[in-house]
Amino acid sequence: MTTEQPMAPITEDDIADYLVNTPDFFERHASLLASVQLSHPQSHRAVSLQERQAQMLRDKIKSLEHRIMDMIRHGNENMILTDKLHRWACELLVARADEMAAFAVDNIRELFQVPQVALRLWGVNAAHADAVYAQGVTDAVREQAAAMETPYVGANTGFEAVQWLEQPAQAASLALMALRPAPGQAAFGLLVLASPDAQRFNSQMGTELLERLAELAGAALSVLRAQEA
Repeated sequence: MTTEQPMAPITEDDIADYLVNTPDFFERHASLLASVQLSHPQSHRAVSLQERQAQMLRDKIKSLEHRIMDMIRHGNENMILTDKLHRWACELLVARADEMAAFAVDNIRELFQVPQVALRLWGVNAAHADAVYAQGVTDAVREQAAAMETPYVGANTGFEAVQWLEQPAQAASLALMALRPAPGQAAFGLLVLASPDAQRFNSQMGTELLERLAELAGAALSVLRAQEA
């Protein structure tokens, strides 16, 4: 004589599984849809299934509206930044060689509202060898610039180049950009942007604008380099 095994209790997962795999259930029991009561997410009162679905749809629409507004806002901000970059590049291209470096730094500070900006170049021609921007560059800085494939953005962790700034102690976050005559060529300069705001330049931000800025600065300032024999 065999003993029947007790049936396992039906779980919520079993019910959910059944409903998912039996799409015509509510067609055969349409009256159930009208009688189902759910908890409202805000008031916690009982509401009908239709009202709950309508609320979920309204929440989804509101979320999409917020996302669209964020996209529009970011798009407008990007257009403003792109316009500033274009103006900066155009003005830099018509500057005289002897004022180009100072002009590049001052315009970045003013147009992009960066509190502190510093620039150093090496391997410049004899006419510019005594300029401030051609002084105080160590081998360690040159090696750092040579190794940089993309701009560094983040906290000031004691970079030597920070000492080029007027107020190094006020540099909580940085953007460091190696300057090259063209992509793939050897670095001949380093551009430093600094802010007392620890989040102004952070590791989560995009660097596309900074990359374009470095490319334009490198191409324009390459006219100051010494001609290779």
